[in-house]
Order: sequence, then structure tokens, then C-alpha cells
Amino acid sequence: MQGRVLIIAGSDSGGGAGIQADIKTVTALGGYGMTAITALTAQNTLGVEAIEEISAPFVVKQIEMVLKDIGADAIKIGMLHRKEVVEAVAALFDQIDNLPPVVLDPVMIAKGGASLIAQDASEAIKARLIGPHTHILTPNIPEAEQLTGMKIKNLSDMEKAGRALLNEGPVAVLMKGGHAEGVEIVDLLVSPQGIQTFSHRRIDSRHTHGTGCTLSSAIATGIAQGLNVPKAVERAIRYVENAIFEAPGFGAGHGPLNHGHTVGRFD
Repeated sequence: MQGRVLIIAGSDSGGGAGIQADIKTVTALGGYGMTAITALTAQNTLGVEAIEEISAPFVVKQIEMVLKDIGADAIKIGMLHRKEVVEAVAALFDQIDNLPPVVLDPVMIAKGGASLIAQDASEAIKARLIGPHTHILTPNIPEAEQLTGMKIKNLSDMEKAGRALLNEGPVAVLMKGGHAEGVEIVDLLVSPQGIQTFSHRRIDSRHTHGTGCTLSSAIATGIAQGLNVPKAVERAIRYVENAIFEAPGFGAGHGPLNHGHTVGRFD
């Protein structure tokens, strides 16, 4: 077991996304996952029916308890939901010397279309986390549009939005192209060194719930294990592709991935 990853995110009762997907991913890639749960959701493959908030002080207490004892080699942030939680997490990070690399997945919209974040929380994420504390930002196209105010219709727009987000302060921005049309998905890794392109065939499947959570957690695990950013991203993309290929087929809606495809079969 190599690489300690602290996951700050919401819980998915259906197990396909959120904290549940994150823990499975970190474990499947040989890392050690720890959690600070920010919200509870009542959901399944058909959608989100309810969200129960966790208080900002309790979110912070979870983070503090993990860091002061076990420590972390990387931090993955998913659903933060409310401005108070964003501000509290950012304030804690302000006080930490040598903060581990932070992979920020700006979770804003569920696969079924439900909003998972308040507007003021989105603005707080941009102001308090993306600039000061984010190592890698991993928005999909709708999230990048919300963060930049830009319309993204093609690769050129993706690059412009990625550069705009990079100017906010992160070390790198992974612009995920899954929401674009076409038989091929193109993801862009935008950094001060330039643009790196990751192209892969689109998999025709409705079992894609939690792909963003899974990808960002896989990247965080790679970083925690000492991979550089491009290598961590490349391995994470391959992991997610195989997880979709081997999806178990559960649920009537957007089904979960097979996070355990790297794990040996046991009788």
C-alpha cells in the first residue's frame, strides 16, 4: 500500500460516485484512502432525491483529525455544496504549512442533471480554493462554463477556458471532454509548459456514473504515489476506461463503474 489520499467530498448512497467511488478507486490503485464527508445524498442511478448537510466545523474537524495523525500525500476535493464549507476548508488550508498537492474536482451537477452546489459556493471555490490551494483542477465542460462564464463548443474553446482557469493559479488544469460530441473524447491538460492531449474512443454505455469522481481520485492517488502530473493523468484515464468497459450493469439509470477491475478474483 503506497500513497495516503485524504478525500474531502460528499457521500453517494448508491455507491457509484462521491466518497464511495473515491475510496474504491484509491484502494484499487494501491493507495490508502481517508475521508472528510461534506454532505450526505439520497440517490441512486436515476438521480439525487435529497441532500443532508454536514456542518462546516465538523468537516474541518474530520480533516484535522486525519492530518494530525495519519497525514496525507495528496488531497482530493469533490462536492463541497455550500459556501460555508468552502470557506472553512480554505481557511484551514491557509494555516497548513506544506499542504499536500490538492486535486480539485469542482462537482456542481449530478449525472442526472441535478444541481449539487449553491451559486455562492461556486464563486467561493473559484476565489478561495482554485487560486491559492489547487494543484490540479479537473472540470468537465459544464463546470468549466460555470467557472469561467464562457461557452465551450469545441477544442479551441476548451483550450481558452483551460488557460483562463490556469490563470487563476492552479499548477495544471485537466479539461475533460466527455460532454463534447463525437466518437472520440479529447481531454486537454493545460499547464505553463503547454497543452497535452489525451484522446480515447468514446464508450457507448449508460454506466458512467461517477466517472469524474473516479478520475480525480485516480489522479490524486498517482500524485500521492510520486507520479508526475501527466503520468498520473494518463494512468487515471486508462483506469476509468477499463472501469467503464467492465461496468457491472447495475441500476436502471446511469449505472456505476467497476472500480475493482484491478483487483484479483477470489473464490
